Amino acid sequence: MKENGNQTANDSPIEGTISALKVQKRNPQRVNVYLDGEYSFALARITAAWLHVGQQLSSEKINQLKAQDTQEVAYQRALRLLSFRPRSSAEMRQRLKRIGFTEEVIDSALGRLLRSGLVDDARFAKEWAENRNEFRPRSRRALDYEMRQRGLDREEIDRALEGLDESSLALQ
Repeated sequence: MKENGNQTANDSPIEGTISALKVQKRNPQRVNVYLDGEYSFALARITAAWLHVGQQLSSEKINQLKAQDTQEVAYQRALRLLSFRPRSSAEMRQRLKRIGFTEEVIDSALGRLLRSGLVDDARFAKEWAENRNEFRPRSRRALDYEMRQRGLDREEIDRALEGLDESSLALQ
């Protein structure tokens, strides 16, 4: 299985009994699942948490686990992107799409981020305008352009820019 969860025709899951669950050496957040003594697939540790040796897995359950894993991988990638700097929901969608995740998986990851408050376009717009005003002053028009490039709505941009003093920006 590829990292982004896309399957090829040769990846079709097989039914079997879990014979081993081993944490990967290079990535301790992933678990290798062995069915009937042979490596079958890998899952995020949180997805594999409910599995145990001796458990029977149908091909339907394996497909479900792989889908959950893909959603978890997308969420973890999104969190990694947010660790560098705050991002708008449109930026997150664009980056996850570029990585190769499907719309359904992206919607799931963004939904989790929005519910947890880690992605908030209104807060992002306000912080972007304040940060730019303080550290790299720009005209109102340039700030508007930058925020539109990041996929923010007109309302959010207007709200973020309404508190800025154009005369102080011009002096800086």
